[in-house]
Amino acid sequence: MIECDQLLHSIEQLESEIAAGPIVPTVTPEEVRSHLAARYDFAKPLALKEVSADVERMLQTWQVQVTHPRYLGLFNPSVTPASVLGDTLAAMYNPQLAAWRTSPAANEIERHTLSWLAGKFGLPATTRATFTTGGAESNLSAVVVALTRTFPHYSERGVRGLPAAPTIYLSSEAHHSFNKIAHMAGLGREAIRAIPIDRSLKMDVAHLRKRVAEDRANGLAPFMVVGTAGTTSAGVIDPLPEVAGFCRSEGLWFHVDAAWGGAAAISPRLRSYLDGIEAADSITCDAHKWFSVPMGAGMFFCRFPDAVAEAFHAETSYMPAKTTGSVVDPYTTSVQWSRRFIGLKLFLALAHYGESGYVEMIEQQTRTGDLLRQALRRTGWNVLNSTPLPVVCFTRENLNITKFLDALYQRQIAWMSEVRLGNGTPAIRACITSYRTTAQDIDRIVDDINQLA
Repeated sequence: MIECDQLLHSIEQLESEIAAGPIVPTVTPEEVRSHLAARYDFAKPLALKEVSADVERMLQTWQVQVTHPRYLGLFNPSVTPASVLGDTLAAMYNPQLAAWRTSPAANEIERHTLSWLAGKFGLPATTRATFTTGGAESNLSAVVVALTRTFPHYSERGVRGLPAAPTIYLSSEAHHSFNKIAHMAGLGREAIRAIPIDRSLKMDVAHLRKRVAEDRANGLAPFMVVGTAGTTSAGVIDPLPEVAGFCRSEGLWFHVDAAWGGAAAISPRLRSYLDGIEAADSITCDAHKWFSVPMGAGMFFCRFPDAVAEAFHAETSYMPAKTTGSVVDPYTTSVQWSRRFIGLKLFLALAHYGESGYVEMIEQQTRTGDLLRQALRRTGWNVLNSTPLPVVCFTRENLNITKFLDALYQRQIAWMSEVRLGNGTPAIRACITSYRTTAQDIDRIVDDINQLA
């Protein structure tokens, strides 16, 4: 069996080294390429210990350290030791989750974990859910299942068998994976309708209603609306109850992209901000974002198991005979066929910390985001977004954001990003993604950026 204490000690040691070291690397493509070319022509075998040590050195020095407590960047979290152990066990035993009979334990562990989270979203017990490679695959799954349920001939004839061109509606702040998905699903990027946002950067439902009516009048076939629960740029949550009500009245599929913000469903403090998500026909949520597990671990939930089965059904002689009853082979209900044991890292972390431990991690990061927001306002910065989630977009008068961020990186103060909000305003974006980020980190960052500015 794997030596758990030894692995946990190595993880703790690495965490300390990363926290004490630089956040942003200084390296050129040529430097990395010349290093690889000089050492690895693969002509002869090398000692594994030597190669692994070299790779670890490269990762420690030639990478933005996204697990650093002062990394305030995109949704790349510090990862829990329990989830690292889960990834290690999955790699060691290498179960194949395509068919239930091949890996009963792994499949049931995933089913159990997904059922628990589906209940937190308020979805029915019959919900079909699966782990995915990430949010893009989950969103693709939602579009394919929605097309399958809405248009009876889509399964066999594709878009050429549809009576009119289908259209998808989402806010201009929604994730751009849907542009790729429209292409891959054969709809074409012109099928995407970017709905304007209001002053709070939320989808304007009045514009949504108007655009759907116009498209129907022009002979198009609206079929899906995407509400976002935690936009990438500003952490904004669309008015989910209003969007849900509109979708019900118009017979449209309601998908919620909660890739990051969906974790708030387990928090008593934050759950009310997701009101309306329980009415969703499908939901995307990524465990490798706010549930703090290693990439990639997306999740797709759908309240219509029959539609999922129709969208992804497959039968072939080299797979086990079709199962019956409560057992479903994952290759028949997801985009993937062969599949890694993705869900173990989330299962182990939930089992180790318990729901209360996870709630504390999420709410602590939210409080830390509030501290950052308050400290920036108190010291003369303009905070440009309004969200209960720990994403803070800010600037100040006459600030050259590009030069500011360059200096921020050079001095290893923190890692933040530049963003242009939906209203066109450029801003600095800081997101608390690490459960190891403390109030002391925030005080240090604000003091340093005030001196810098």
